[in-house]
Amino acid sequence: MLTSPIFVRSLPFGLYIALLALEGLLPGWAPGFDVRWLYPLKAGLVALALAVLWRHYAELKTWGLSLRQLLLSLAVGVVVLVLWVNLDAGWMLMGEVGEGYNPTSDAGEIDWLLVAFRIAGAALVVPLMEELFWRSFLQRWVQRPDFMALDPAQIGLKALLIASALFAVEHLQWFAGLVAGLAYGWLYIRTRNLWAPIVAHAVTNGLLGAYVVATGQWSFW
Repeated sequence: MLTSPIFVRSLPFGLYIALLALEGLLPGWAPGFDVRWLYPLKAGLVALALAVLWRHYAELKTWGLSLRQLLLSLAVGVVVLVLWVNLDAGWMLMGEVGEGYNPTSDAGEIDWLLVAFRIAGAALVVPLMEELFWRSFLQRWVQRPDFMALDPAQIGLKALLIASALFAVEHLQWFAGLVAGLAYGWLYIRTRNLWAPIVAHAVTNGLLGAYVVATGQWSFW
């Protein structure tokens, strides 16, 4: 079980979700703890899990993206970012918009170490973790339980929609999440290479970090 394809693609994601839940409980358990520093811990532990399990991710052992596919992935990442910061109408949100991840002090000064950890985690760790779970595992598994034997090009519309809808529920901006899920899922089907949605996802998250810092709209984090 510990080396099953489902387990190794679900563990990093499950670990991240568990730590996210812990983040919500910490203010009551440890009132003096700055929960913003839990993000580097989350990203670090997930990165460690990915490193330990890396040998099981056969689809990531070779790059395989052509220049055209790479450019397509970069373009999808940019388009999703532009849509993400604009798809924030009330009906597109699942709940109230919070403060977000605000790396500023009481004096309004930005803690650049917190910013660096946040962008690095969002752009380097989260895309690997989420694409392994949502696209490599779930999107293929919905199409066919024996998902490791399934060519991504054989993923049908139903599997794409279901995986993207579940991906959307994970985000406060559910509609933007749905659009992103469809874009990354389509990219995976089109290129038949998991590195494509990983690159696109990394571009979206990295540019979103730059946008948030530049505008001070911490709620997007």
